[in-house]
Amino acid sequence: MTRITDPLDFGPGLDIAARSCASICASQAPENQDNLLLIDATGRATFLRDQAPYSVMVADWPPGHVRVAVMDGMGGHGHGRQAAEAVAEGLLRVPACSTQAQLDQRLDALHRGLQQRFRHPGDSLRRPGTTLTLLEIAPGGAPLLFHAGDSRLYEISALAARPLTVDHVPATCFAMHGLLGEQEWWQQVHGEHRPQISQAYILGNAFGNPQVLEDPLMALDAQRLPPFLRDLGDRRHLDVREDALYLLATDGFWSCGRPLEWTARWPALMARSSQTSGAALDALFGEYADHPPRDLHIDNVTAIVLRFHAPAACPRENIDETALPVASIGVHS
Repeated sequence: MTRITDPLDFGPGLDIAARSCASICASQAPENQDNLLLIDATGRATFLRDQAPYSVMVADWPPGHVRVAVMDGMGGHGHGRQAAEAVAEGLLRVPACSTQAQLDQRLDALHRGLQQRFRHPGDSLRRPGTTLTLLEIAPGGAPLLFHAGDSRLYEISALAARPLTVDHVPATCFAMHGLLGEQEWWQQVHGEHRPQISQAYILGNAFGNPQVLEDPLMALDAQRLPPFLRDLGDRRHLDVREDALYLLATDGFWSCGRPLEWTARWPALMARSSQTSGAALDALFGEYADHPPRDLHIDNVTAIVLRFHAPAACPRENIDETALPVASIGVHS
């Protein structure tokens, strides 16, 4: 286990903590094909390189801007870790975005560029892929979401753990074509363990035809999603609450026989108003290790917890800009 010692400064309005590990079980430690990226309000970035934490400074990063993302690499004849790492490094080269259109355009371009890098002529099935669930947070603006794959964003309040993203899986494809209703979709996606995917970053999508892997990403928006999922589009701004936690996580956290039983335990663990994001994440990892859900499937586990605060108002002349609050993160591998 390695903890990052250099503190990241997310500014006065954000409290963020993050971890990644190959397995929750010490006796089973597969390669960690997950990754994550955090760029703080000063431009310091942290991600995993060769499964270990690595930090760099991003040139010309605007003060106060924050970017966080989780990735879960897969497939491509064992190159899932390399794909997720390539996305993390690629995101360092994507300029800070202040609008959804900017973010979508630049991340679609990164997807195309990495597709070319990992391309195997005549055999797209050999191309690796990775999930990407990302929040772009400009100073004073609503967080912008970009989502591809089956990692998730949750809003965790004292009452519930509410998913804010739609898994890109066969059940969603069936629902988009009117072949699966609301109850059946929730049961298959959130009530069972089904390790299949219909779209991933770099890999492409199979939404149009499940037998054909197409190169572009298909953004699931209100026009494509069924009515019961239309509020959960892949690319949108978020209305966030100060009394809730926000969890970005890879699917190792709910790869078990009865995921809803497990996620129903999260509010009591994490959403206590007095907890910091770090304490909430410690509670989640601790419960997962000490009292794991039933029928657990060992997998990599990566999570970022965010709490949004309204900065305290104070006269301009009393602000010490050299002493902004610092939030430290720990990345475990």
